[in-house]
Amino acid sequence: MSIDKQSDIAANIQIGPTTLGMVRIYIEAEGVELPLDFEPEEAEEIAEELLAAARMAREAGTPAPSGKKK
Repeated sequence: MSIDKQSDIAANIQIGPTTLGMVRIYIEAEGVELPLDFEPEEAEEIAEELLAAARMAREAGTPAPSGKKK
C-alpha cells in the first residue's frame, strides 16, 4: 500500500515517554500491538516531519476523510 492511498484500517495511537528515557509511539489495530521506541532526538525529527506533512496537506486543499472543517 502506498502512503498516498486511503485505507479502511482503523488504529489507536498513544505517544509518551518511557521509564528508560525513550519516546514510545504505541499503535494498536485489529490483532496488532506495535510499540515503537525512539531516542528523544529521533522523536523530535518525527514531530517535524508530521508538522511538515500537515502543512503540505493543508496546502493541497483536500478536506480530511472525516469531512470536518475548521
